[in-house]
Amino acid sequence: MTKGILGRKIGMTQLFSDEGELVPVTVVQAEPNVVLQKRTLENDGYEAVQIGFADEKESRTNKAEKGHADKANTAPKRYVREIRNANLDEYEVGQELGVDVFQTGDKVDVTGTSKGKGFQGVIKRHGQQRGPSTHGSHFHRSPGAMGVIDPMRVFKGKKLPGQMGGKQITIENLDIVKVDAERNLLLIRGNIPGAKKSFVKIASALKAN
Repeated sequence: MTKGILGRKIGMTQLFSDEGELVPVTVVQAEPNVVLQKRTLENDGYEAVQIGFADEKESRTNKAEKGHADKANTAPKRYVREIRNANLDEYEVGQELGVDVFQTGDKVDVTGTSKGKGFQGVIKRHGQQRGPSTHGSHFHRSPGAMGVIDPMRVFKGKKLPGQMGGKQITIENLDIVKVDAERNLLLIRGNIPGAKKSFVKIASALKAN
């Protein structure tokens, strides 16, 4: 069954493994999560556990959010997500979840919002190659040909300049290197999406090897 927790990306560091290998890791701080609701087949058509992380300011919450949080005897949360295919018998509304839901060596999928880069051209956004700088070339950093003549239009999916980043990204099959239950920290091998202090969802890997 799927397990999951919400947290905040702190940054990156490195550790030495028992074999002496230098391992780059991302540190995620996961203060106790609170179970806000249990989704059931009878009521919602699917099974999931809704969990919340990080208290929201009272001035930024509405009556519905306060009422929803009151059912779990907690404060409204800034970051709320659902964990699908969870074992509902293991959860109760209002229950607190810590990083100890995972163990060292577990495979996880991490979902976050990538860093926003603003409006970028095709070289930075799509990794295309630039044209010559000299010899009368008028092709430097432009997208190049727009397509064949016959349709008289640009096909959907053409790689063009535009907004880069700021999208939901999931990186799959990452290893948990260390679980620090005392400080509510998870150390995950490699990098994960998002800027420092951004929110992430960590769930059991769906395609674990």
